[in-house]
Amino acid sequence: MTEQGMPRHRCMWPRSRIARAVIAACIITAAGIALGGTKPSTLDVQTGPIRVEAHPIARFDRGQPDARRFGKLTWRGGLVLTSPAKNFGGWSGLIVDSTGKGYFAVSDAGTWMSGNMDYDGAGKLTGLSSVRLGPIQSESGQPLLAKRDSDAEGLALLSGTPQKGSVLISFERRHRIASFDLGAKGLSEARSYIALPAGAKRMTGNGGFEAIAVLPGGTNKGSLVAITESLRDGNGNRVGWIWIKGKPERFQLANVGGFDITDAAPLPDGGLLVLERRFRLDEGVKMRLRLIRQHQLQPGATIAGDTLVETDDTREIDNMEGLAVHAGPAGEIIVTMISDDNFNRALQRTILLQFTLSAGVLATSE
Repeated sequence: MTEQGMPRHRCMWPRSRIARAVIAACIITAAGIALGGTKPSTLDVQTGPIRVEAHPIARFDRGQPDARRFGKLTWRGGLVLTSPAKNFGGWSGLIVDSTGKGYFAVSDAGTWMSGNMDYDGAGKLTGLSSVRLGPIQSESGQPLLAKRDSDAEGLALLSGTPQKGSVLISFERRHRIASFDLGAKGLSEARSYIALPAGAKRMTGNGGFEAIAVLPGGTNKGSLVAITESLRDGNGNRVGWIWIKGKPERFQLANVGGFDITDAAPLPDGGLLVLERRFRLDEGVKMRLRLIRQHQLQPGATIAGDTLVETDDTREIDNMEGLAVHAGPAGEIIVTMISDDNFNRALQRTILLQFTLSAGVLATSE
């Protein structure tokens, strides 16, 4: 995430635009708070269980308690997550298994988390169980201690499941995309690295591959997609690459409304959902989800996609950074998002949100 664009807990925003701007400016410049100085070290982190408490989010829009449809998404439920574990937080990448229960997440403070998402009989989230946390490790098996090494931002399932398989993790500052194995002991040390395209050398230190995904179907099945946070073309569009038959081919994601990319999740048909955030001093934080169809992911293309939802902090959002999907029993897509609290727990939250994207919407959205 771009630290100077750190959003705040929505309930903390005063109604006056001037007051909002003044307070936000103070927070953004406060040493050790908004600038990420309080992120805990991974030096003493041992892989093992942690306790996570979950408090339900009864409604997405507090002003409209009966509202369930937001844009083209249907609200399923959400949780506010807290933990006494000092390394819990900063979640920036998320994957879930085909049941929607098993999950795996990475933090931009150099840790990972795994466990189960629990549901009630109506399919609403109730909590997390069997939660484990551990350090992301280098190829030599050492925890990533330096900020330039530990800033994990993107996560993609390469093969298997979040319980037993392999993943790719993208890192900012020292830009790289590394592969890891997942198993009974959690996340392995780094196994190998993806060769980056020459154009990636232009990425700024804190503006690298924010979103990565491996496409499970479609004409580009098996291809890696990586989208940068700050690298733009001459028209302000975000630059990305798709690895077709192992060769990175550039495309652009159209700049619509000045949003920043925070994550992407692959759809079963080879399309892509892209999660975005915008932060302004006078408006707070906004969130948007765009649909990119599989035929649009072509070398050289500038892709606008279809906006599924756009909302602001009058609703139950925070700094939404992690995105995952799984298929429901009727062909619908269950969309799960997690927020990065920047370890700024006085003003921000770790929240987990779920929505449904119907098969009909996927078939008709253009």
